[in-house]
Amino acid sequence: MADPWDDLRDREFPVTRGWVYLDHAAVSPLPRRSGDVVRAWLEDQQGHGVVRWPEWGKKLEAARDAAARLIGADRAEIAFVNSTTQGIGLVAEGFPWRDGDNVVVPAEEYPSNVYPWMNLADRGVSVRLVPGRDGRIWPEDLAAAMDARTRVLAVSHVEFASGFRNDLDLLCELCHGRGVALFVDAIQGLGPLTLDVRKTPVDFLAADGHKWLLGPEGAGILHVRRDWIERLRPLGVGWHSVIGTFDAPELDFRLKPTAERWEGGSFNMPGIQGLGASLGLILEIGPEAVSARILDRAAAVRELAAGAGWRVVGSPRPGDVAGIVAIEQDGVDPAAAASAFREAGIVVSARRGRLRVSPHIYNDDDDLDRLRAALEMSRRPRGGA
Repeated sequence: MADPWDDLRDREFPVTRGWVYLDHAAVSPLPRRSGDVVRAWLEDQQGHGVVRWPEWGKKLEAARDAAARLIGADRAEIAFVNSTTQGIGLVAEGFPWRDGDNVVVPAEEYPSNVYPWMNLADRGVSVRLVPGRDGRIWPEDLAAAMDARTRVLAVSHVEFASGFRNDLDLLCELCHGRGVALFVDAIQGLGPLTLDVRKTPVDFLAADGHKWLLGPEGAGILHVRRDWIERLRPLGVGWHSVIGTFDAPELDFRLKPTAERWEGGSFNMPGIQGLGASLGLILEIGPEAVSARILDRAAAVRELAAGAGWRVVGSPRPGDVAGIVAIEQDGVDPAAAASAFREAGIVVSARRGRLRVSPHIYNDDDDLDRLRAALEMSRRPRGGA
C-alpha cells in the first residue's frame, strides 16, 4: 500500500528534487498549489490589471476563513499582517498602557517579541526578562516576575532557538487569574502544534505564514480576541479600516467592529492568496494529522542526532517539545556545519550556537538517513578516516 506522505511529497513539494530541506523554522518552500496560485495571480494582474479584483477579494476572504478555522477563532477576530513583527507592534503600541506598567517576557524570545515591548520605555512601560532554567521556561518563574502593574505576558508558543514548547493552557490560567493579557508569538507553533483559541483563550496572537504554515513571506495573521477589539487602539488606520466605502461622497470615520480595522490599506494579494492555498492544504490533511507527522519527524531527528553523537539541547519532556530540534557537538562550529551541509544538499540552520533542524510532513526516511550521515561525518577530524 502506498504511503500517503510519499504521495504528498511527490505531488506538492518540488523542493525535494534538489534538497533535503530541514529548515522550516526559518523559511519554508512553497507547496506546488501555493506556487500555482501566486503565478496565476501574477498572470491575471499582468493581463487584466484591476478588472478581476473582486475575484481576488473572494480568495482573500477564503484565506481569512481558513486562518480562523485553523485556530478556532471567529473570522471577525482575524486581521492580515505582513509579518509577525507587525502584529506584535500593533498590539504593543495599541495596548492601553499606564505609566509604571510592565511586560513579562522570557529572555530567550526572538528579538521581535522583545524589542517592540522595550520600545515602550518612553511611555513608562518596563520589560522584565525571565531567564530559562534546565532547558525550559518555568511558569513559576514567569509568575514570580509579575506584580500588580504587570499588564502583558508575551511568549512564543515555541521558542525559536531551543524548540521549547510553552504550555499555553497553563499560561492562560496564570495570566487571566491575575488580570494579565497573554500575547503569543505563534510563528513556530502553528503547524507542529494545534491551537484552538476557544479552548485556550489567548488574548492576542500573531504569526507570519512563511515557516510551518508553508506560505509565502510577507503574509501572516493577527488574532485579537473579540473582547479586546474595542480596547486595543487601532494603528495604521486607512480606507479599509472603516465601515463605509472609500468612494463615499462624505467622510464617515466609523471603524469596523472587527479585526479588519487593523487592515488600513491595500493587501499583499499574491502573498495572502498563496497563504490561503497553503492553509487549505493543512486543513485538507487535518491540523492534528499535520502536527502528529511533524512531531514524529522531529522525534526521529532527536533519536538519530543522539545516535550520531550529538547532544540534543533542551527539555526532553514530551509536553515540552515541538518541531524544532536544537543540537550541539564539542568542537563543531554550527554555522560552519550548516554551510557544509548545504553544500551537500541538506538545508538546516545555525541559531545561537547550535545547529537547528526543523523537519516537516513531507520529509521521508531517506532525508533523515542523509542527515544522519552528515552529522556523523561532521564529527570526524579534517583529513581523518
